[in-house]
Amino acid sequence: MKYKAVLFDLLTGLLDSWSVWNRVAGGEVAGRRWRAAYLELTYGCGAYRPYAVLVAEAARAIGLPETVAASLRDEWDSIAPWDEAPGILRELKKTHRLGVVTNCSERLGRAAASGLGVPFDVIVTSERAGFYKPDPAPYRLALSELNLKPSEVCSSPARDSISSARPALGWIPTGITGSDYSGRRGLRRRCMSRARSLL
Repeated sequence: MKYKAVLFDLLTGLLDSWSVWNRVAGGEVAGRRWRAAYLELTYGCGAYRPYAVLVAEAARAIGLPETVAASLRDEWDSIAPWDEAPGILRELKKTHRLGVVTNCSERLGRAAASGLGVPFDVIVTSERAGFYKPDPAPYRLALSELNLKPSEVCSSPARDSISSARPALGWIPTGITGSDYSGRRGLRRRCMSRARSLL
């Protein structure tokens, strides 16, 4: 077996969190603009700042009321897995260790992961790592807790976060990357296709 573990992006690769952002924002256009503003903040801030603060700042930046941040938190448990994700994870779990690396708070990250119904060996949130992706710190923590070398882990992340971290990790480029978060369904297909290839 080439890989001993698989690390997933959580909130786009395994879960359809976008639909909840859109619903809370009042529609897909506003939701995508809000999410894009949030991603810009996380990718630019480096060291961890509270997730809820960034979500609220992103809302304000695009003209949404900051109260949508609290609404997102209230709706968090309604984030659902992509239909095929739990079954694929259950099959992978028979032969691989599984983990997620997510730009999220500890409480919300673990709550979201629990919705998949599959126990993960490692759940690394930006809050616990102290940095947001694409900083290498979350991936270093995941590798440390798995006690594996980068070459022993297949990554299935969203966007290019792990690609950016690879030079600092010595990571062999085996994962999935998506060029644009707006292609969330395409990313889902690529993520699940890569996961199936390991079965």
